[in-house]
Amino acid sequence: MTNDDLPLEISVSEVKCLLDEQADFVLLDCREQGEWDLVKIAGARLLPMSEMQARVAELLPHAEDHVVVYCHHGMRSLQVTQWLLSQDFKQCQSMVGGIDAWSSDIDDSLLRYG
Repeated sequence: MTNDDLPLEISVSEVKCLLDEQADFVLLDCREQGEWDLVKIAGARLLPMSEMQARVAELLPHAEDHVVVYCHHGMRSLQVTQWLLSQDFKQCQSMVGGIDAWSSDIDDSLLRYG
């Protein structure tokens, strides 16, 4: 599958299905460490947007894998997704609404922050 087959964005409910099915994908949180310390989605991996260019080599083993990027509301993750696609990552998507949508629509036990 190439990104031509994937929409640029994916909904929180679709990501929940991927997690429930234990699908083989990388859930990448591009928020900053302080935000991660407040709340995170179980199974996610933190790589802050501010460090992405310097640390992209850490993601290279996943260049062919499905990567779902999330942030707080979905703006940074969309930028990171587009950047990763420009770096020849093949299957990247941004989670619409970010962790805020996740905590309101999927897991209301998670802290919502401003």
